[in-house]
Formats: sequence, structure tokens, C-alpha cells
Amino acid sequence: MVAASAMVVLAVIVFLSVAVPSPGAARPRHYRVKAGDTLWSIASSRYAGSDVRATIYDIRHANALSTSTITVGERLVLP
Repeated sequence: MVAASAMVVLAVIVFLSVAVPSPGAARPRHYRVKAGDTLWSIASSRYAGSDVRATIYDIRHANALSTSTITVGERLVLP
């Protein structure tokens, strides 16, 4: 009886721990870095009208970049 109860509790925990995106959640966009790209150029072209510095911060944070250095071919998540 105890084993059955433990299995039920374990099943509930596993079921509740599965992350499911909300129906309205946007899928992240991606960008492949090309020659001559900078975070500034990507932020200003992809987020026209936004504060470029704040957008660069968001891109760096989404990609765990410690600096603004990016390389050709790198795939960036655009939040």
C-alpha cells in the first residue's frame, strides 16, 4: 500500500514538473550572424524604434554573452 501511494505521488510530481509553454507564449526568434554584423546593427534593424542599448542588453542576456563580441555564423536568440 505504501509503495502504491509513493508511486502515485511520484507520478503526480513528474506530471506537474513538465514545463509546457502557455498557449500565448511566443516562440523565440533566431538570427544567424553575418559578416559585418554587430549587436548594435542587429538590435537597430530588428527592433526599430526601440532603445538600442536596452535591446542589446536583452540579446546579450538571452544568449549568455559576457561581452558584445559576436562571430560570423553564430546563432543568436532574439528575445
